[in-house]
Amino acid sequence: MKTCRIFSSLTVLGIALVPVAAVAQQLPAAAVTQQQTDPMLIAMQQEMERSRQKLLLPGMLRPYFMEYRLEDVTEYQADASFGALTNETENHQRFVRVQVRVGSYKSDNSSARGEGTVQVAPMDQNPEAMRYALWFATDEAYKAALNAYSRKQADLKRFETPPTADDFSPAKPVTKIDPLVKLDVDREDWKQRVIEASGLYGTDARVKEFAQQIQYSNSSFRGLAVNRYLVNTDGTAIRRGYTAYSAGISVGTQAPDGTRLSRDNGPVAAQAKDLETAAVFKQRVIDDLLSLRALQNAPIVMAEDYHGPVLFSGDASTDVLNRLFVPNIEADKPDTGTMARTQGAFSSSWKQRVLPDFLDVKDDPAMKTFHGKSLIGSYDIDDEGVPAQTVQVVSKGILQNYLIDREPVKDFPESNGHGRAALGRRAESHSGVMIFTPTKVTPAAGMEKKILSMAKEQNRPFVYIAETMGGELTPRLLYRVTPDGKRELVRGAVFDELDQRSLRSDIIAAGDDPYIQNSLAPLPQTTIAPSLLFGDIAVKRAQNEQQKLPYYGPPQ
Repeated sequence: MKTCRIFSSLTVLGIALVPVAAVAQQLPAAAVTQQQTDPMLIAMQQEMERSRQKLLLPGMLRPYFMEYRLEDVTEYQADASFGALTNETENHQRFVRVQVRVGSYKSDNSSARGEGTVQVAPMDQNPEAMRYALWFATDEAYKAALNAYSRKQADLKRFETPPTADDFSPAKPVTKIDPLVKLDVDREDWKQRVIEASGLYGTDARVKEFAQQIQYSNSSFRGLAVNRYLVNTDGTAIRRGYTAYSAGISVGTQAPDGTRLSRDNGPVAAQAKDLETAAVFKQRVIDDLLSLRALQNAPIVMAEDYHGPVLFSGDASTDVLNRLFVPNIEADKPDTGTMARTQGAFSSSWKQRVLPDFLDVKDDPAMKTFHGKSLIGSYDIDDEGVPAQTVQVVSKGILQNYLIDREPVKDFPESNGHGRAALGRRAESHSGVMIFTPTKVTPAAGMEKKILSMAKEQNRPFVYIAETMGGELTPRLLYRVTPDGKRELVRGAVFDELDQRSLRSDIIAAGDDPYIQNSLAPLPQTTIAPSLLFGDIAVKRAQNEQQKLPYYGPPQ
C-alpha cells in the first residue's frame, strides 16, 4: 500500500527523477567518496541534492534547510512469566524521517508540535527504492511546512512581543561514518535466564514457602541495535549506531489489607557482556522476592505526617534528580508571546542557585565508562549532526548553562551538542551523561551516622532512609530508623514537598558513593549521583486502593 501511494500521489512538486549518476556528478568530492561505502547513504545524499536544487512549489517559499534521517533498528526480546516463555521476537525495521524548514533561521515553520514526516523505508539495499521513499516523505514534509509557516506567521501577529530567540541555528557540516552495529548477545542463554528468573518464586528454597502469595512473576530481556544515518543541507553526512541491552524482573503480590505491592528493576548496559552474570541476576530476583515478602509483612507508615531528615541512597537520589532536575535544564522553546527563556521549573533560574553550593553538575556525553562500567548515554555527535560538548550545567549550586539543541533559546543562540532524538521522533534537547559531583563529601558510612545524629539532636524517635523508588517518586523500600540504628521497613508512604525548592534548600550532605543509573527509554541516558541527605522532607501515608485479595489460591 505504501508503494502504491509513492508511485501515484506525488503530483504537486513537479520533480522528475533524474539518473543517479547525473546527481552523483553534482556532489562534492567528499560526498562521492562516501558513495563508495554505503548504498543507503549514497541514496540519501543524491536525493538531498536533487531536492535542494528542485524542491519549489511555484509562488511559494523554497526550503532553507532540509534533513533526512534513516533509522535501521533491530530488536530482540524474550519474555517469560511463571517459569515459562511467553514471547520471543526479533524484529528488523527501517524508517526515514524528513524535516523541511521554510522561512529563515530567524523565523520558520517550527512549532512545539515539531515538524517532519516519517515514512517506512525499504528493507533491502536498493538505492532507487530508498530515494522514492525519501521523495514521497519530502513532498509531504514540504507541503506541511508551507501550511505551518503560514499559520505561524499569522499567529505571531497577535503578539506585541517578538520571540526571544531565533527558531533555528546554523551548524558546521560534519562527515563521520562509523562501522555498522549489530546485536551481539547469546539469545538462547538469556532466554533460559528469564525463564528461570520468572519461576524462581516457586523453585528456590529461599522463597518458595510463600510462592502461593505471588500474583505475578515476569522477567524479560531486550536487545536493541540502531544504525542511524543523517544527511542535511548543511553538508553533513553521518552514519553512527548504538546498542543497548536490558534485563528486568517484575514480581507482585498484595498486603493483608489489599494494598498492591511490587518490585520492578533490572540492569541496563551498552553491551550485553556488561549486564549482570547469571548468578548475579538470579540473586537480584531472590532479593526482590525476599523484599516483597518483607513489604507484605511490614507495617503501614504512621498516619501522622512526618517532617524531618530523609536520607536517599544513590539509587533513590538518581530517581529524584531525573524527575526534578534533569528535564528542567533541557531547554525547550517557550510559549509564543511570552518573555520566558525556556520552559520548566528553571526557566528563570539562569545564574541563580538551584542546588546547594557543594554540588557541581556537568553533562559529559564523551564519557563512555565510569568506575569500569559502561555508560549508555554516551555519544560523540548528536542527532542533529552537532559534535557533543561537555557542558558545565551547575557550578557551586549556581545554574550556569542549559542543554541546547539547534532550536536556541534566549541567551543561548547555538547548540551545545544536545539535540537527541528518540526513534522516529524529532530531535530535542536531552542529557547524555549527567554527573552530580559534590565538592564536599561525607563518606557513605558517615551519611547514616549523620542522620542518626540529627535524630538525637532534634529529639526525634525515628528518621527515614529511602533505598529505592517507584513511579511518581514513591518510595518502594523505605526504612524507619531509630536513633540507635534499628531499622524497620514500612510501606504505604509518599513524599510530600519534594520539589525543586527542596533541591535548592534542603540538601545538607552528599556521599562519596556515586550510583550509575542507565536508562533506555525514551532514549539512552545516564545519570550519576551520590546518596543525598535532605534536612526536611514530608512523609505521608498514601491513599492506596485496598483491593480484594484473591478468593482462592493459585494452582498447585
